[in-house]
Amino acid sequence: MGSISTISLDAMSGDLGAEVVVRAANASLQEHTDLKLILVGDQRELEGLVTRIVGDEPRLEIVHASEIVEMSDAPADAIRKKKNSSMRVAIDLVKSGDARACVSAGNTGALMATAKFVLKMLPGIDRPAIIAELPSTGGSLHMLDLGANTACTAEQLFQFSVMGSIVSADIAGIDAPRIALLNIGAEDTKGNHTVKDAAAMLNASALNYVGFIEGNNLFSAIADVVVTDGFSGNIALKAMEGMVGLMKHNMKQAFTRNWFAKLQALLARPVLSRLAVDTDSRNYNGATLVGLNGIVIKSHGSADSYAFQHAIQTAVVEVRDNVPQQIGSLLQREAA
Repeated sequence: MGSISTISLDAMSGDLGAEVVVRAANASLQEHTDLKLILVGDQRELEGLVTRIVGDEPRLEIVHASEIVEMSDAPADAIRKKKNSSMRVAIDLVKSGDARACVSAGNTGALMATAKFVLKMLPGIDRPAIIAELPSTGGSLHMLDLGANTACTAEQLFQFSVMGSIVSADIAGIDAPRIALLNIGAEDTKGNHTVKDAAAMLNASALNYVGFIEGNNLFSAIADVVVTDGFSGNIALKAMEGMVGLMKHNMKQAFTRNWFAKLQALLARPVLSRLAVDTDSRNYNGATLVGLNGIVIKSHGSADSYAFQHAIQTAVVEVRDNVPQQIGSLLQREAA
């Protein structure tokens, strides 16, 4: 079995190339002295990058993979036709126990399908889900599903709630995360049968369920975990990303309109710098594919080295706290 702190990195699947992953790996190794990383990809290319960026580092290993899963590849093709891809080999290392977690910036559908095929599901979980940390007025929240399942049953929403509670507790350090179901209204009478049935299951559980939440209250610190199906969750996530982009565009336009506006921008620079940090999506990079019998972290495809390092950090926390085992234990307690 591999070291408790060994993580495999799919070094080839991101939009910006392997150098991003190597730089992120170097920074992570400097931050965590007990961490070991395995770079998976073209050995010749990776050896050159490691020599130039990292140097001699015994805690950084390279495992060769001759293929790359492209963003255009269908999930089924990634499984059947690219068995020696950097993505597949990185996940295989988790299956074999040579790594405790895998981080990839590759094709989301292919990553989800390959991870499910190789690692299988935890007992009691029907489907994997994508969960990510998002900013809120209370600091942050975790939301799932963000695109893995376009339609869900009430039982699956309940399973997502269990998984979200564990991840939020570990990543954000919250003892009893408040769980809310995304709905078209906060009243008990609102919504379809699926969310109403899921609410009934949550009310009968030991989880800290606080009720329904509407889209306009997502960031108001009402809940620590927001649960929904992947169709609504993905739309909500993309709308958030678009709104942040619009706000940044409008602020830039407002502060560069004339010389007086530029003077105001100069005076407001400390506040604007703080705002830029708080809304920097790189600080929230690293979505977890929860429900799998293993830890797989999905980095944004266009992540730079700073963002990819944050995804590695998410993997470090989940390895440290053994998130899959926690999810399995909580499900067993709820079923008892």
